[in-house]
Amino acid sequence: MADTPRLSIIIPTLDEEATIEDLLSRLRELRVGGAETVVVDGGSLDDTVALASPLASRVIVSEPGRSRQMNAGAREARGRQLLFLHADTRLPRGTERLIASALSAEHCWGRFDVRLEGRHPLLPVIAGAMNLRSRLTGIATGDQGLFMTREAFDAAGGFPDQPLMEDIEMSRRLKRQSPPACLRARVTTSGRRWERDGAWRTLLLMWRLRWRYWRGASADDLARAYRHVR
Repeated sequence: MADTPRLSIIIPTLDEEATIEDLLSRLRELRVGGAETVVVDGGSLDDTVALASPLASRVIVSEPGRSRQMNAGAREARGRQLLFLHADTRLPRGTERLIASALSAEHCWGRFDVRLEGRHPLLPVIAGAMNLRSRLTGIATGDQGLFMTREAFDAAGGFPDQPLMEDIEMSRRLKRQSPPACLRARVTTSGRRWERDGAWRTLLLMWRLRWRYWRGASADDLARAYRHVR
């Protein structure tokens, strides 16, 4: 169809009234250029849906859970390319051009480098380590703005229905199709989790959870451990 957007930006939300207006306002330029923004709410108890509705191409409500929400958004999206974006993450200038250039015969998916916004002196070090690890392993995190072709998403079967490490598992599935395009352009995401819970404590927790996942622990068990520690 002539009006099919090239890029659909899918944003899972849950009680994001503090961030959603700013995010969607920043995405307005992309919408004017033809991209669509699909907000998928998982049952917010605040004003997220009301604030997002006039600013997004579409707002839908799904079962809670980031994987389920992102899959529901992908089903509703019309774009040939899909970008999954956290509500507290801001995109670099020229995002649509960067993604279009990255998705080629060699790469059917990719991610951006990330910058963590905040005052803690460790945040730049943590972001640098995340970017380097991702480049070496070909595994991306949701904070890095995962993007892919519609065909790659469908071939991967969508995001796995699991409560944690869904981005890790999706990366593994996508790697079977092609290596990721690791863009050096940076998305900026909030460092609030690291500052709130303690940078070293959060870093050690995530390393431990990833190690256990790599060793075969179930995502359900890891999610319970993550909630208990937090």
